Amino acid sequence: MHISPTPEAIAAFAQRGLSGPIRMLNLLRFRETADYSASPDLAPGEPISGAEAYEIYSTLTIPLLTEVGGRAIFMGTGGQLLIGPSEARWDQVLIIEYPDVAAFGAMTQDPRYHAGAGHRTAALADSRLLPMQ
Repeated sequence: MHISPTPEAIAAFAQRGLSGPIRMLNLLRFRETADYSASPDLAPGEPISGAEAYEIYSTLTIPLLTEVGGRAIFMGTGGQLLIGPSEARWDQVLIIEYPDVAAFGAMTQDPRYHAGAGHRTAALADSRLLPMQ
């Protein structure tokens, strides 16, 4: 299960020296029922699906993305892989564009981002994030 970057992955990303616009490929697998055990203060009154929890996260995050000059350039439904392990699947695929690495960093360091990030953690069973240029 991979939900958040490790300190080593963050350091390696910073050392890539990317300049100009970057795109982040997000592969997301949702939990059947969102797990708010890490952020019980964010839990809704009734259980919700991982997809619903991710929608809450997205609603909170899209304005922050826009503030730093970013945008979602693709959002689509995933599924089973055509090439790859037959048991592997991704529920949703996103491509998010940032004007530069600094904009990505500014958004992810914003206290408002951190206030809602628990919805993302509750939503996801697994994920991948691939910076592309």
